[in-house]
Amino acid sequence: MVAPRIHVCPLSRLPETVKASGARSLVTLINEGTPVKRPPAITADKHLVVTLSDIVIEEPGHTLPNESHVERLLDFVRTWDQLEPLLIHCWAGVSRSTAAAFIAACALRPDRDEADIARAVRMNSPTATPNSRLVAIADAKLGRNGRMVAAITNIGRGRNCFEGAPFALELR
Repeated sequence: MVAPRIHVCPLSRLPETVKASGARSLVTLINEGTPVKRPPAITADKHLVVTLSDIVIEEPGHTLPNESHVERLLDFVRTWDQLEPLLIHCWAGVSRSTAAAFIAACALRPDRDEADIARAVRMNSPTATPNSRLVAIADAKLGRNGRMVAAITNIGRGRNCFEGAPFALELR
């Protein structure tokens, strides 16, 4: 049996990644006002849109990630049937989406070591730089006692890029 997969991509690669991955559930993490066209293979009830900015401290004109954003993400991934891949994307496929994939993997595999999941993110995406605020909020919500934050800190910042390449994270 194939392990369930979480795919990650930038907005520019959304249609082709849905097609290539076979994803039927989608999480969009995007700035308010950014147009996102839901691919036809994804039904409206299988598409979560979370409107937030890719920031870690408050900035005028931006939406700081907060507990309600993480709660919505956790609620959505916990209802994912894991039979077909889940795709998570943000603008660049580097920070918000990689944080959400890491959070989802930690939530769905509570027995799996956070450091192991973070290393898998890094191995599959040299550019991944998970949003530390999203990770910290999820760490508290999931009762991981700082281990998620430490795991992301330990993998460090990813390579500089304009946008990340699509990648998959296996849930084993």
